[in-house]
Amino acid sequence: MPNSSKITTLAKRLKINPNDSFSKFALALELLKIDKRQSAIILFEDIVKNDPNYTGVYYHLGEQYVLDGENKKALNIYKTGIKIALSQNDDHAKTELSTALSTLELEVED
Repeated sequence: MPNSSKITTLAKRLKINPNDSFSKFALALELLKIDKRQSAIILFEDIVKNDPNYTGVYYHLGEQYVLDGENKKALNIYKTGIKIALSQNDDHAKTELSTALSTLELEVED
């Protein structure tokens, strides 16, 4: 399915259920593919605000902050994501976020 039809489908789902974090997350990922980063960031931030236990969002939001040169925001979002992943025993998310955090901390030191 081309991006535009995926985007349309996901947008329709969100119109019906605006609190559907999965659809928001999937839509944000599709928007990244077509270089609509700001729109994706808005969706990611909305998930963090309204569904903070959605662990998958923290890595991707942090990554976007890094691309924008917002290293302090990225460090904070990675650390928050790690705490949530730990509270949910989500080892995959914890490892992914810890790696991203360590990498960013090394870059910030340089």
